[in-house]
Amino acid sequence: MASLFTNRCGGECRLLDPGAGIASLASAFLERCAAGSLTFERIDVTACEIDGTLHRYLDEVLTGYASRCGAAHRVISGDFIEQAVSDLKFRQGRRYTHAIMNPPYKKINSDGQHRMLLSQVGVETVNLYSGFVALTLALMEDKGEVVAIIPRSWCNGPYYRPFREFILTRAALTHIHVFESRNKAFRDDDVLQETIIIRVVKGSAQGEVTISTSEDDSFTDIEIYVHPFDRVVHSGDRQKFIHIPMALAVSALSSAASAFNSTLSDLGIGVCTGPVVDFRLKASLRKMPEEGTVPLLYANHLTTGSVTWPIEGGKKPNAIMVDGDSRKWLMPMGTYAVTRRFSSKEEKRRVVASVVRKEVFPDGELLGFENHLNVFHKGKTGLSPALAHGLVVYLNSTAVDDHLRRFSGHTQVNATDLRSLPYPSDRSLLALGEWAIKKGEVSQFDIDAQITVLVNEKWMHWMLT
Repeated sequence: MASLFTNRCGGECRLLDPGAGIASLASAFLERCAAGSLTFERIDVTACEIDGTLHRYLDEVLTGYASRCGAAHRVISGDFIEQAVSDLKFRQGRRYTHAIMNPPYKKINSDGQHRMLLSQVGVETVNLYSGFVALTLALMEDKGEVVAIIPRSWCNGPYYRPFREFILTRAALTHIHVFESRNKAFRDDDVLQETIIIRVVKGSAQGEVTISTSEDDSFTDIEIYVHPFDRVVHSGDRQKFIHIPMALAVSALSSAASAFNSTLSDLGIGVCTGPVVDFRLKASLRKMPEEGTVPLLYANHLTTGSVTWPIEGGKKPNAIMVDGDSRKWLMPMGTYAVTRRFSSKEEKRRVVASVVRKEVFPDGELLGFENHLNVFHKGKTGLSPALAHGLVVYLNSTAVDDHLRRFSGHTQVNATDLRSLPYPSDRSLLALGEWAIKKGEVSQFDIDAQITVLVNEKWMHWMLT
């Protein structure tokens, strides 16, 4: 992180470390100053830490750099958000030239004090880490550099759109570092999502973005790529999603010919989260089918391409009683394309899609989908078999998996993510489905070969026209 700062060779450095802990990050920065990698006429460090028990250690660590690189420092106690909002509202306090930070990761209550304080200075966000980054950027001088290690969750999704806009309208995003293995990089911590390092420069013109990757925090296998900004934030994208392409090649779904340019809305297809929330309907659940029940599908019923039901001796129910509590959460019996919402980061695929065929189940009018599934439908009813199979082939392709991994660090794929995907045309999906039905079992090689054929056809059409 400290190596990402540029050497200005002189001038004053006013370094901010919000949520400083015992100054591990500020120390890394000051070590580079002591070694001559960063040179300033004057260095002044502000370390903010809410935990008073750490202040003695924090002060001792920073005092040690007074003789080594002439760094002065001050330790500020209390809530960084409260202090920063006050400084910004009343135009008091100092401004900073550099910031290095590992902010706290915690959701902000919609009616909490932090949400209210942040809104007073134009920051709308849902997590402390993004609030810390936004306030830090607001406290920077023009051309001030901010380097932060934060979750990747801000890169997409509607909740972080105001934060993305706040950052991208005030600063240039110049560097993103991705750890390929969360378990190795943060093996001593209970890290639940992918974490990245970013560098932004306030008031700087946006140029190319450097993307670097390493397997873990040893950085022994670091790889670096440089991409145009419009490959990171696509031109015309009102959501300002942050894509993180790893290699120079563009994914099949983003090729110049717009190989797949239909939306689910264009196709007349909807996707929803499975309506059955099991803990709210405990009294209606049944281990196995019985009179008065209908099938209930969980993620464990899904394998790539198909469904296994019922599963005897499993931990999850296989059926749900049709009663006054459950009926409104059930869908009409039919053929659907279904995906799991959750996978582990190290799992081979982000998306596991399966065709739910009505022929698998006993005669009946209703079907239950548990909340950890995403269900593709047409007007809340089933799809044609060819369309369902076509969607499943496409969603199980390496092209879709590659696209989602570049696009999101989340290990969950929600209905919103699926809506944001580009899709083949209705005609192409039906052709894929008819091919899959005729072939029966299809391998990953078969699936990817068919997708490649579609991409090449689109490329040829684009070049000829």
